[in-house]
Amino acid sequence: MSKAYVIGTGIISAIGNNTAENLQSLQQQRHGISMPEILQTVHQLPVAEIKQSREQLMDSLNIRESLPRTALLSIRAAREAMAPFADAVAGFRMALISGNTVGGMDLTEIYYKTYKEDPAQSNLAHVQYHECGAITALTAEAIQHKGWSTTISTACSSSANSIMLAAQLIESGKFDLVLAGGADSLSRFTLNGFNSLMILDKMPCRPFDENRQGLNLGEGAAYLLLAGENAMHQLQATPLAMISGYANANDAHHQTASSPEGLGNQLAMKNALQQAGISPEAVSYINLHGTGTANNDSSEGIAIQHVFGKNVPPASSTKAYTGHTLGAAGAVEAVYSILAIQHQIIFPHLRWETPMQELSWKPATAMVTLPVQHVLSNSFGFGGNCSSLVISKI
Repeated sequence: MSKAYVIGTGIISAIGNNTAENLQSLQQQRHGISMPEILQTVHQLPVAEIKQSREQLMDSLNIRESLPRTALLSIRAAREAMAPFADAVAGFRMALISGNTVGGMDLTEIYYKTYKEDPAQSNLAHVQYHECGAITALTAEAIQHKGWSTTISTACSSSANSIMLAAQLIESGKFDLVLAGGADSLSRFTLNGFNSLMILDKMPCRPFDENRQGLNLGEGAAYLLLAGENAMHQLQATPLAMISGYANANDAHHQTASSPEGLGNQLAMKNALQQAGISPEAVSYINLHGTGTANNDSSEGIAIQHVFGKNVPPASSTKAYTGHTLGAAGAVEAVYSILAIQHQIIFPHLRWETPMQELSWKPATAMVTLPVQHVLSNSFGFGGNCSSLVISKI
């Protein structure tokens, strides 16, 4: 059974337009959270926004058709991940798996507004890409992928589950190459929805701090190009890392909250470690789901104590840099986990001051250089859909 090797990455977020820029921002501890400028909203709440309009994104991609913002971000990241091998993948069995939650909602919101004002002037083209699968189809067309593709929408674990399915397809021998990840853009619908749940911080978020007040929404896209061993050698690709373990669990506790003891979180982490064939002591770094909400951080933190006991490895939440990118979060943080392995560093946890009373451990707040062999990356979504990936050094 071939393992799934990562041979390419692509990412765009509020802290960088590509992998190199994201790494530089993380190393310099530079976050991308600010007041909205591109998103038109009545709510003055901080977001992690990519400071390029839809038209600017279209120009940078040389795309003339009016496409949803989520699709443009997706295409940007997918092209970067594919760039070293774009002319060499013909003849390989290749699949595309993409996760998102917003779909083409930014264009739908334009349609809704114009329809309310004057139905005769509304443009039905603005709703043709509304559903999540349209983003995958547009990404496939943009990278000239004509093979099998599918869409996963499981809230905040969407793109982590995309990577998990991709690894399974590689390991089973069904495909030689899989481009897996996801994208999501900011929209008024999601900002209003999260605001109605009263879980948005009015300041830059403080994950795992006793005085945390909620999350900041973000936007972005990220993809990993995964290859089986034979395809990797044929492409003469240098592996960046390996997807060595993964698991998905569901505690079915509440529509928008994890169980207090993080049962689904525990199952996902334990099963991912078991599949990777490593003990908790072998984990070098945990990329926390770490949204900054009271429930999420408490349940994840308690679950980590159950899994790791008194030996919790260095852990940090990179959502303090990028905001919560929803369906893209799992893939964005998988890229960061790979960068941690490549550069043998732990990215520091921002804005942490006060330990959480219920936890016996605290996040890593300083840039640390140490041997990074295995990274556990957590993505825990609404409805208790919990996924963990183990990403390992070759």
